[in-house]
Amino acid sequence: MLSLSKHNADAPQSPGRARPVLWSRDKITGIAPGLGLALAVAVVATLLGHLAPTVGAPVFAVVLGIVIASTHPLAEHIRPGLKFAGRTVLQSSIVILGFGLSFREVLSTGASSLPVLLGSLAVALIGAPLIGRALGINRDLRTLIGVGTGICGASAIAATDAVIGAAAVDVSYAIATIFAFNVVAVLTFPSLGHLLHLSPHGFGLWAGTAINDLSSVVAASSIFGHGATSTAVVVKLTRTLMIIPISITLGLLRMRSARKLHQNNSRSFTLRLVHGALPLFICWFLVTVTANTIGIVPFQWHSDLNKTAQILITIALGAIGLSTRARDIYQSGMRPLVLGAMLWILVGVSSIGLEHLFRLGNA
Repeated sequence: MLSLSKHNADAPQSPGRARPVLWSRDKITGIAPGLGLALAVAVVATLLGHLAPTVGAPVFAVVLGIVIASTHPLAEHIRPGLKFAGRTVLQSSIVILGFGLSFREVLSTGASSLPVLLGSLAVALIGAPLIGRALGINRDLRTLIGVGTGICGASAIAATDAVIGAAAVDVSYAIATIFAFNVVAVLTFPSLGHLLHLSPHGFGLWAGTAINDLSSVVAASSIFGHGATSTAVVVKLTRTLMIIPISITLGLLRMRSARKLHQNNSRSFTLRLVHGALPLFICWFLVTVTANTIGIVPFQWHSDLNKTAQILITIALGAIGLSTRARDIYQSGMRPLVLGAMLWILVGVSSIGLEHLFRLGNA
């Protein structure tokens, strides 16, 4: 529940019994400028996204934010709102995204399709730390590129950032890297699918597991042939559900290093472990997915809820872009792009290889 009150430093407080104020007027005033700027960027990005749907509003938001931040240094009073948008709004978008997903969709892909999906996901998540470490890429950036490649592009990067709290420059670079190979996939996958004599089902399975962003999956499968689109979308949505176990696992891994700091207070460590491994927004994400799975959410609401989630993601990524400077990305060099390229190739090859291994490519 929101609690609105004017902060009064002179008000008497009972020791240890002060009632927390979640939303003071001062706090709302503090985040308004930055949040308003992120919203303005999101509006422009959404308009551009309609003109170039293959690129998508989130990518435009990041790019616009970086351009603004790099050409017009932002005042300090802008930053609280950007921080709020880059975290709270971001987490809210993931929760709402759950209304468009269903555990039933995992079963609808068929047991025969899951080895391809899980196998290609494993390649991305194992390859990212191994290759990234060899390239000298920092842990957060290689994690973001790995989950973005293995799960669902910007949405997975957003969810992962909400768990690990990566630097804005790492989030921006990861999204830019994933986008670059989405474009390459849309341009090349349909022709490759025909050369490999894939059926619509086979191509849909390949596109759904090896292309990251949903709009790019739809674009590539539509170019290949209408029959491939339905399979591709279902597989892609099933991949999106992998956000849940991956976020929990990342939380556990990140909290493991805190064990030594809390050896003398096991209860404190346990609470921190639970909070870090299973953030509140992931719990709400589970609630929304469950609500949709059991049919509480009317089907006619799905489109509007998905649009709302995308708008919130665009606002959040606009804020992240505004918190990033172009020179910070430049200083990261080409190595993250090399990691993205290698993971993209590995995932694409392993996906098509598993299809042929399980004889699904011509199904």
